[in-house]
Amino acid sequence: MAGGITETGEPYSAFVGLVYMFNLIVGTGALTMPKAFATAGWVVSLALISFLGFMSYMTTTFVIEAMAAANAQLRWKRREQEEIDESDSTSEYSDDDVMGRGRSAPETKPILSVQRSGGHVDHFDIVERVEMGQMASMFFNKVGVNMFYICIIVYLYGDLAIYAAAVPISLMEVACGNHSCSAGSVKYNDTDPCWGSVTRKDAYRVFLSVFTLLLGPFTFFNAQKTKYLQILTSLMRWIAFTMMIILALIRIGKGTGEGHPPVASLSGVPNLFGVCVYSFMCQHSLPSLVTPISEKKHVGTLVLADYTLILGFYVLLSFTAIFCFDSTLLHDMYTLNFTDNCNVLDIPFLRYFLGLFPVFTISTNFPIIAVTLRNNWKTLFHRDGGTYPWVVDRVVFPLITLLPPIAVAFCTHNLESLVGITGSYAGTGIQYIIPALLVHYGRRHLEPVMGRDAINKHRSPFRHTFWVWFVVLWAVFCLMFVTANIILTDTKK
Repeated sequence: MAGGITETGEPYSAFVGLVYMFNLIVGTGALTMPKAFATAGWVVSLALISFLGFMSYMTTTFVIEAMAAANAQLRWKRREQEEIDESDSTSEYSDDDVMGRGRSAPETKPILSVQRSGGHVDHFDIVERVEMGQMASMFFNKVGVNMFYICIIVYLYGDLAIYAAAVPISLMEVACGNHSCSAGSVKYNDTDPCWGSVTRKDAYRVFLSVFTLLLGPFTFFNAQKTKYLQILTSLMRWIAFTMMIILALIRIGKGTGEGHPPVASLSGVPNLFGVCVYSFMCQHSLPSLVTPISEKKHVGTLVLADYTLILGFYVLLSFTAIFCFDSTLLHDMYTLNFTDNCNVLDIPFLRYFLGLFPVFTISTNFPIIAVTLRNNWKTLFHRDGGTYPWVVDRVVFPLITLLPPIAVAFCTHNLESLVGITGSYAGTGIQYIIPALLVHYGRRHLEPVMGRDAINKHRSPFRHTFWVWFVVLWAVFCLMFVTANIILTDTKK
């Protein structure tokens, strides 16, 4: 996620890239969106998600431009090094001549002059996968690099806490819920019994303990998601999403929908903001997603099409949910509304499938994110030429990766709040502030060596500096608004 330069990977077409980006963005956040829509009101939700989708699209184009700038800088440095090596190997001058010659090739030689001397090479071609962490190292100072890693680490902790809570919640609801088709209007409390004297909260913690014991050890090793596992989880996800939309539409079409959501409720806006930011998150994975695309000429159009499709999908999923189900009975995890309501789905196997499908899809992602977080911790504290002792490398880093999110999940299983807080704070940094600063400092960094005539073919449509600072100011405003709302809410209690 936030690493260095890595291999490009197997190339694929622009259409496959569109599908991969769609699958990357649409995940767990989508399942928490219906309840957030119901809480904030349908008009406010539609307006806010449309605007946040536009903002996320803008910062995605910023990251792609920064990737092209990073590739240009790498090519320039490599070409410069080759010229120095050639000069050293063929030179027959004296040491004084060599020193003088070295001074005659300034570091700010325009990049276009190199292109003319060696044939036409588009230095802005995105052919090397430069992760966000490497871009931060290239364009930010030391403080900026450390802030980047802290931001992404906090975000990954939130991600793991969400995953660690979502799986036990689904298991608890399936194991403790009423599947006799007489439910649907029942809202359970944590203190309600599950098995005899065992409460639902106790069952949740039992499932969380089992989840930790089964998946926690992967944090101590390396893990990666295989191609076939990715295909399987994607297939399960789309079967589930399609089922939920169709079932809700059928119920609404029959006139038996129970939802009467408010038009607007400002108290739900801060949490909706966090959920929407989290649900549009893809900026941190763009290098591994965009670089392998074989033909990048229309990558900007591809990204715009993807965001349009995703926005339409989120609106369709959320609107069918809030008009199908009573807003007060919507679960944090939307799939659970289909496990105990036989008026919507009366086939037991399918009810269990929808209830358990987050367990399978999320469980395959948890080890990957845990290993990514562990590696980011290592990078943050790494010093050139230094190595970590075995205990620190193999025990301490995995433990500080695993224990905090598990502890958070033990304390709370309020998924809507976890997603909202993660999206509102760390998500704002990764989706807004970091992309804006990367493109801003990337432009400033390359201007002395590129010459004013060089044009980045992957530059953002929002190329004016106004847009960069608009994104930063919007992010700061959102952070202040969310924080003030949390403080005021706690004061009223």
